[in-house]
Amino acid sequence: MQPLTTHIDPRSDEYRANHDALQAHLQIFREAEQKALDLAESARASFTRRGKLLPRDRLHRLLDRGSEFLELCALTGYKMYDDTDGSQAGGGLIGGIGMVSGIRCLVVASNSAIKGGTITPAGLDKTLRLQQIALENKLPVISLSESGGANLNYATDIFVPGARGFANQARLSAAGIPQITVVHGNATAGGAYQPGLSDYVITVRHQAKMFLAGPPLLKAATGEIATDEALGGADMHATVAGTAEYLAEDDADGIRLAREILGALPWNEHRPPAPAGTWEPPRYPAEELLGVIPADPKKPYDVREILARIADGSRFLDFKNGYDDQTVCGTLRIEGHAVGVIGNNGPITPEGAAKAAQFIQLCDQAGTPLLFLHNTTGFMVGTHAEQHGIIKHGAKMIQAVTNCRVPRIAIVVGGSYGAGNYAMCGRGLDPRFIFAWPNSRTAVMGPAQAGKVMRIVAEEKQRRNGIEPDPKTLDFLEQATARKLEEGSTALYGTARLWDDGLIDPRDTRRVLALVLSVCREAEHRPLRPNTFGVARL
Repeated sequence: MQPLTTHIDPRSDEYRANHDALQAHLQIFREAEQKALDLAESARASFTRRGKLLPRDRLHRLLDRGSEFLELCALTGYKMYDDTDGSQAGGGLIGGIGMVSGIRCLVVASNSAIKGGTITPAGLDKTLRLQQIALENKLPVISLSESGGANLNYATDIFVPGARGFANQARLSAAGIPQITVVHGNATAGGAYQPGLSDYVITVRHQAKMFLAGPPLLKAATGEIATDEALGGADMHATVAGTAEYLAEDDADGIRLAREILGALPWNEHRPPAPAGTWEPPRYPAEELLGVIPADPKKPYDVREILARIADGSRFLDFKNGYDDQTVCGTLRIEGHAVGVIGNNGPITPEGAAKAAQFIQLCDQAGTPLLFLHNTTGFMVGTHAEQHGIIKHGAKMIQAVTNCRVPRIAIVVGGSYGAGNYAMCGRGLDPRFIFAWPNSRTAVMGPAQAGKVMRIVAEEKQRRNGIEPDPKTLDFLEQATARKLEEGSTALYGTARLWDDGLIDPRDTRRVLALVLSVCREAEHRPLRPNTFGVARL
């Protein structure tokens, strides 16, 4: 494969303007992250007074020192439900992929420093997504549990779909994927079944409380009076009920036990070897990714400029480029992992859709994972496109994306509009992982186009009804529609609703891709020992 040659001049005014514009988007993203971190930190004194560790401190103690941790869905629920200012983002939990005792696993920590770790509908959606990631990628799950359960303001929204979380735990156990839970505090009602459905349970003495009904509800329902400890304390569950396998003295001891339990499993004995040999770094610095995307989203650029800064040695083998130059297909390597890439230099034409569909089938045949880099206004429209079969060729591309068997990873680097989002393996087509840059946009169409469409439809309707259109009313409708789509298409809006698995700094793109490709590769080759019902306490 030949190295790509860049046409970006980092000394130019255009590059600087692009860099500053993306840096501004990145700053908004980082400020949103920091709000939630600051709110959790404000609870430190309270946690220390009770002899507890903050949730993120628990997480740091659990992970192998110096190892990489990829946090997922960090801004779930941003400015949704009770989160008026964005400080409660995260859905009541912290989750991601990290190394524990040398084993790669999914780690979930209740964020009890924010509203007691209570779960909103967004938090439930995040839980289900994290469980899906664990199941698809054969990752052991470690949960650091301390939650007030469902946010009662939204209990009716959570109750029925909440059962999926329990079902997923049962499926994980039956699939042969171990689940370890440390109960650091409250686990009441439905929350008690999360540790109960885990394969290994550790309770922290004098802190853990697990019961289906707490003392107040028990008294109201039956008249029985019981203490927390007698009803659901850590000692009781470890020595009487048998719900817990291990009893810890404090948070740190519980985390130590979780590390030892996982480390005692022969999990890595079946791990496939890493790609052999070494790899070249890209020829161009990652910092330049901030200057690749034009500040004006209407201005085109070559997606190969991104590839040149994430590929080993900046090497890329173009596929069928002379047939269509708006949909870019080809192969490269990222830290030794072979990857088939589909990127956009414009709308998806009939020829581009056909080319992409063929390329996807070739990658599927070879077992090559696919990477989709979104920056498209969607499928090409117009008489020429329709007569050349944009619908049938677009349908073939969507069929290929949906049904290919190799891992599919997507990153929204620019705009992702209309059915182009589907064809490029957006959230609805279940990519193995999907991330977004903070400048990205996802919507059914551009805000300006949406406004004009609404104006034209309203004007034509009025004329059909014999009404003379009012320009001021049409102006207001056009502007209001455009504004609504503008606000509903931002990266923060999308990540709050789990349209992606998290926003990433463009400069971290290669690092994130290398990690998730390694996760996917390990999953593809890892044997499991499934059973019918999962492990139960009999």
